[in-house]
Amino acid sequence: MGINQGKAVAQASDNIPACSDSIIYILTAVLHLWLIIYKQKIRAMKYTSTTATKDKGQKTLRGIVLTIAFCFCVVSAWAQSAATVTGAVTDAVTQKPLDYVSVVLLQLPDSAVVASEMTDEAGAYTFAQVKPGSYTIKALLVGFAPATSKAFEVGQQPVQVPSIAMHEKANALQEVVVKGQKPLLEQEADRVVLNVEQLNTAGDNALEVLKYAPGVRLDKDDNIIYRGSSSVQVMINGKMTYMSGTELQNYLKSLPASAVSKVELMANPPASFDAAGTAGIINIKLKRDETLGMKGSANLGVGYGKYEKVWGGLNLNYNTGKVSLYTRLSAGHYNSFNRLTLKRNINDSLYNQVNYWHPVTNSYNLTAGADYFISKKHTVGVMAKGYASPENTLTTSNSTNYDATGSAFGSMRMHNPKESSTDHYSLNLNYKFDIDSTGRSLSMDADFVNYSSYADEQFTNHFFAASGEATQAPLQLRSHSKAAASIKALKVDYVHPFGKGYKAEAGLKTSRVSNDSDIRFEAQQEQGWVNDTSRTNSFAYAETIHAAYLSLSRKFSDKLSMKAGLRAEQTSAEGYSATTGEPLDLDYLKFFPSVFVSYSANEHNQFSASYSRRISRPSYRSLNPFTFYADPYTAMQGNPFLEASFSNSLQFNYTYKSFQLLSLSHIESNNFVTDVIRQNDETKVSISRPENLSKATYLSASSGGTLPVTAWWTNTLQLQGSYNTVSSPLQGSAYNISRFSWSVSADENFTLPKEYKLQLSAYYMSPSVQGLYQAKANYQLDLGVQKSFLDGKASLGLKLRDVFDTSRSRAILKYSNVNMYWQNQWESRRLNLTFNYKFGSNKVKTARNRRTGTGEEEGRL
Repeated sequence: MGINQGKAVAQASDNIPACSDSIIYILTAVLHLWLIIYKQKIRAMKYTSTTATKDKGQKTLRGIVLTIAFCFCVVSAWAQSAATVTGAVTDAVTQKPLDYVSVVLLQLPDSAVVASEMTDEAGAYTFAQVKPGSYTIKALLVGFAPATSKAFEVGQQPVQVPSIAMHEKANALQEVVVKGQKPLLEQEADRVVLNVEQLNTAGDNALEVLKYAPGVRLDKDDNIIYRGSSSVQVMINGKMTYMSGTELQNYLKSLPASAVSKVELMANPPASFDAAGTAGIINIKLKRDETLGMKGSANLGVGYGKYEKVWGGLNLNYNTGKVSLYTRLSAGHYNSFNRLTLKRNINDSLYNQVNYWHPVTNSYNLTAGADYFISKKHTVGVMAKGYASPENTLTTSNSTNYDATGSAFGSMRMHNPKESSTDHYSLNLNYKFDIDSTGRSLSMDADFVNYSSYADEQFTNHFFAASGEATQAPLQLRSHSKAAASIKALKVDYVHPFGKGYKAEAGLKTSRVSNDSDIRFEAQQEQGWVNDTSRTNSFAYAETIHAAYLSLSRKFSDKLSMKAGLRAEQTSAEGYSATTGEPLDLDYLKFFPSVFVSYSANEHNQFSASYSRRISRPSYRSLNPFTFYADPYTAMQGNPFLEASFSNSLQFNYTYKSFQLLSLSHIESNNFVTDVIRQNDETKVSISRPENLSKATYLSASSGGTLPVTAWWTNTLQLQGSYNTVSSPLQGSAYNISRFSWSVSADENFTLPKEYKLQLSAYYMSPSVQGLYQAKANYQLDLGVQKSFLDGKASLGLKLRDVFDTSRSRAILKYSNVNMYWQNQWESRRLNLTFNYKFGSNKVKTARNRRTGTGEEEGRL
């Protein structure tokens, strides 16, 4: 639906007295949006084989549409009581409407900014929920002189402002606020940029902002998914966060959306970034104000599903002109659960196992830093980070064995308490030299990182016959494990613009990683606790990577730009297992080219294409050749002969206005790594071991973006279809699997009277291929409401995640003698209450943009 149609719906609703009537107008918009989803679902059903699957998908879709329609009915009723202000902007000479004009609603007598909008293709604009008072409207557009309407009064009835005529002005560029003219999405040669300032994100946090970025979504645990993968690297101001999972989520939740300037999406990162990873990079750029003062924000949240959760954070920034200081603190207490159901067919028997995992985790995070501005050209900085996460876990496992007739012939019970902790500390020293006004610069970063962890566990296993009698004495084990890792890295980057639109970039990096792990198992015997040499192990690993890169870019015109780069990485590694005696010795030099092209046909149509070669190195733990037993039937084993995986990635994007209308991806990974299960039919033990498989191919087409349906309703829609194939020799035979899958996510935001905001999110993922697993469909619905107060400085939010408790991970694994089904259920349905507060000056110089040099190394710990 076009913007004009959406505004017509909004204006018409003011004249309709009842919710039952206005819902007809709202459903016009609803059905238009969800018809897209419905058509995609019908097409995807051609790939399924049963009518039951189609009926189930149609019922699911109808249920979601009806739920949304009900919410829209409530929203429409609420919106009727608010006064709206509408008008249009035209060219004073041609009398033609002007689109993309920034119109600002100013309250008299002090001209305080109340709200801002942009005109549509018909030059029209609408302000909703305007309180009674005196106002005027100011119009801003690059190339035109600012224009202001006459003062007008707002009461309870809609107000139609006379058209504002703007005069073209040759030198207006210096007088207009350019920031207001940025489109929501910008397509650059090597990245897609989401300009957050063009969104209505009042009361949101930095994590919620990511949902508006094309190709990005949050899963049921708020993990960030980009291009269908959770292995995306997240950066803040060009610096790696060195965080993942809950730690990263809490950090982003502590940053208010108002502090975010833009989000950069790099599906194929340029040569200046590490070549590791295939999912790409998300760089969140914070606003940089230049005035003096202090500001901060605080947040607090409580949640409850089956167990309680509490978290909070504090951000402070202070600038004196010469010195800029910042600190971020966060802490959380998370009580959760996970239920894993595992069914294994071995010969003619069924082994049915249920594991219940109950972790209680505390997390503490502190970041502190300072930038010292020696002069306009020289800046030095330091940043220190600390993180600690103690955890107590209780795992219980019940396994029942059935013969071919369905009769139970044995069972096993396991009790596994565990106490553990993970800590890491890092220090970054940096220097930047802005050589001249042309943009030449030199920057250096030195990083020092230390990780440590320990775990103490006890295992008690009982074995029973079908009659319930014990078949043997309980197997009692206990273990103590510890690991330590250190990372040292140094990098230098140089930027040199020259000629007409040219820019060269070059850099060097070196890093050294040392990783040591040790695990000691003891078995309870008659004489006491005795070392179990079959399970005890120690492993040492060291790795050095030297890298150099060079890139050249040119902006040929306002329409066309190109960039090409080459990165070389020399890797040397050695490892040794004291128990198995298996050595590891690697030494290789690899090159990683990248090419980017961007073309803007006009202000509404932008195209880009990119290519890059990437590498995925094994995690340090996966190289440890020892076997770790989770229970008597399940074990994990490392692989010292594991090799790095290489991929070639192609990306094409077409952006229309502020909507990524089409994004095409092709990724081919050779020697890719995935977990392979080897099953011993005699001992009934299944061992999971990472192995290199020949080839995996990923093809995808997606469309997504954020569109204003009306002045008070914003829709963010993401559609994606993909075709995955895996082919490789596997356990003595050829293995081939392929499947088409699709997903859709919709986030609806409704701005209501009295500073309320209603949020509705729905997600559906069809059956898909994930490595060797064939995953089942997954879907969920979230609802939330938010209230802003204290002039937008504070907000209170209430969100119910997974309303119908439908989110599950389910998959089957079938090859060779392996025939397995598993289902993973977590605490997905939970109610969260959050409070956010911003204080201090609105313009304080924040932490300087910079990127440290240990992001890839830390991501493999």
